[in-house]
Amino acid sequence: MARNRCILHDGLIATLLLTSLSITQAVANEAEGSFFKGKRVTMLIGSSAGGGYDVYARLIARHFGKYIPGNPIVTASNMAGAGSNVAAAFIANSAPKDGTTIGALYMGAIVEPLFYDKVRSTHNPVEFNYIGNANTDYDVCVVRSDAGVNSLADVFHKELILGASAPGGATYDFPTLLKELLGAKLKIVSGYPGSREVNLALEKGEVQGICGQSWGGVAAMYEPMIRSGSIKLLAQEAVSGHPSLDRMQVPLTKEFASSDAQRAVMNLFYQQTSFSRPYVVAKDVPTARVTLLRRAFMDTMQDKDLREEARRAQIDVDPTSGEDMQKMLTQLYASPVDQIHAIRKIYAAK
Repeated sequence: MARNRCILHDGLIATLLLTSLSITQAVANEAEGSFFKGKRVTMLIGSSAGGGYDVYARLIARHFGKYIPGNPIVTASNMAGAGSNVAAAFIANSAPKDGTTIGALYMGAIVEPLFYDKVRSTHNPVEFNYIGNANTDYDVCVVRSDAGVNSLADVFHKELILGASAPGGATYDFPTLLKELLGAKLKIVSGYPGSREVNLALEKGEVQGICGQSWGGVAAMYEPMIRSGSIKLLAQEAVSGHPSLDRMQVPLTKEFASSDAQRAVMNLFYQQTSFSRPYVVAKDVPTARVTLLRRAFMDTMQDKDLREEARRAQIDVDPTSGEDMQKMLTQLYASPVDQIHAIRKIYAAK
């Protein structure tokens, strides 16, 4: 009997503790929800308007406010420059540290201190609070059919002119890897504000191709031109292939590596595509508010209206939670030193 009373007593204490924790969490959520009520949240996009990053961020911004307690108004604003580092530095150093400014950044801005000796940023990406990631990218190289290049193997013998944004952006960094590590004959014309402008340059014939372009964006923009043959898919720039591209027999760039060491370096570099559209807030945002925004982000990514918009726009929605994103970054920054140094050597003079 005494033993049964003890069990009941322990069970009651456990129940009371759980109830107390639930009430505490509910009170915290209500307090944070009260904070956002009547506020305006800015989705700060680190690229120019009209490109893939902009499309994703504006899609999320349209639905995000429904899932943040207090239902604040969420507006999107662009702050392009230095491969999203202008926006990243603003969030880290100048923006309000209260969760009302969320950065939609290039993945390159997140890995810059890891892969580059000459770091331009005035912030530490590992210190951001990650709200979530919108999708996993499978980047590709595409060329105009009049470029005289039929396969990636051709660019080891014939020069190809590529359009690109600034160093730190995928359209610059990804082809630079192919040029410096594998010896591809690529002339990279950089300085375009964002992917929208690079794509316009491709369409006008100012450049012959683009690398570091997401397959989702290419499929949405160029599907008729791919079908007609006026645009060709040269290769996938990723750790593993996209099922649709594999069926089309588009090769992986790492198949052109000449050694296991080169393949290891490429695999490490391409790991960033696992978090190709990260969303962040400053490190000093209160923990309870970060938790609330993370939950709201994942709920937003399951919203049926958002999913329908994404389907119509032919863009992938494959979210990663902020907690998982934070773990991925920690593991990536703990990668083998020799592989990190090999990548840094490639970009040392860039």
